[in-house]
Amino acid sequence: MPRRRPPQAQRPERRRFLAAIAAWGLAATLALAPPAARAQAFDLGALTTLLGRVQSGEATFVETRRIEMLDRTLQSSGRLSFKAPDSFVRETLKPRREKLAVEGNTVTMSLGERSRAMQLDASPEAAVIVEAVRGTLTGNRATLERLFETTVSGDARAWTLKLVPRDLRLRGQVSAVQVSGREAMAREVMVQLADGDRSVMTIEPVAARSPS
Repeated sequence: MPRRRPPQAQRPERRRFLAAIAAWGLAATLALAPPAARAQAFDLGALTTLLGRVQSGEATFVETRRIEMLDRTLQSSGRLSFKAPDSFVRETLKPRREKLAVEGNTVTMSLGERSRAMQLDASPEAAVIVEAVRGTLTGNRATLERLFETTVSGDARAWTLKLVPRDLRLRGQVSAVQVSGREAMAREVMVQLADGDRSVMTIEPVAARSPS
């Protein structure tokens, strides 16, 4: 009858066997993983490169805004569109029609038949929110780094970008803007104001129309 090796003698060999299996499993996992999973850490550069591949887009949105002073929650919905490098349009359809169009440094606000144009940098508080959204949609890394302290988490499949204004005076009004998305499309924008008000905008991309 074969002589059994004592348990103490089996342990090193078993450990080597398990280590070999684990190493093989890791190698197989890496070999089968998509390229993005094997790439370097997913940071702001990787995110803006991914977003920058999409030069234009359209989407619908639903926004829920909490106003603490009035103890009210308001909801609106409408359409968004953008075109690199610096065009962004938000058209609210409900509860009433409003339009905010940004082209470069010019903002045009329309309500019914009335419209008003102003320079974006004349309202730094509004500029912070606009640039957070526009800069993310167009993958404008330079603008995001210039205006915000940035934190990226997740990976290309599901990412979150937190933007905190560098200017302390602006931070006293806009605490943070957080954008979440999947692949090259933002899917949610959360704006947290310093007074406690908060808005959350969910975004649903509109499929591109095929040429007729």
